[in-house]
Amino acid sequence: MRRPGFELRFDGLISFGGRRPRAVVATLASTPALIELQAEHERLLQRVGLEPEGRKYTPHVTLARLRDSSSRQVADYLATRALMPGLPFKVSRFVLFSSRASVGGGPYVVEASYPLAA
Repeated sequence: MRRPGFELRFDGLISFGGRRPRAVVATLASTPALIELQAEHERLLQRVGLEPEGRKYTPHVTLARLRDSSSRQVADYLATRALMPGLPFKVSRFVLFSSRASVGGGPYVVEASYPLAA
């Protein structure tokens, strides 16, 4: 199914990992178009035999991977760097990445790029 492009915007900074923070991320405001695109991907992956993703979908961009940061250090960092909600930006394609095993995440390789309808 060909999907139309849509707009997104950043809406906050958070960390992933709970008591052992492992990443600082900029979250994206959830939109119906983004949620529908993610749900369609999840259905297609299950159709080819992959297990469903157990984690709640959180649209984000990873800004930093963390190694030895305490939850207190990360909380202090986030408290002093509030992300101002950004202007919307147009999403005209989505890209399928794979990551290669390495220390610290990545490298990421573009496997395919799919344009969205204008």
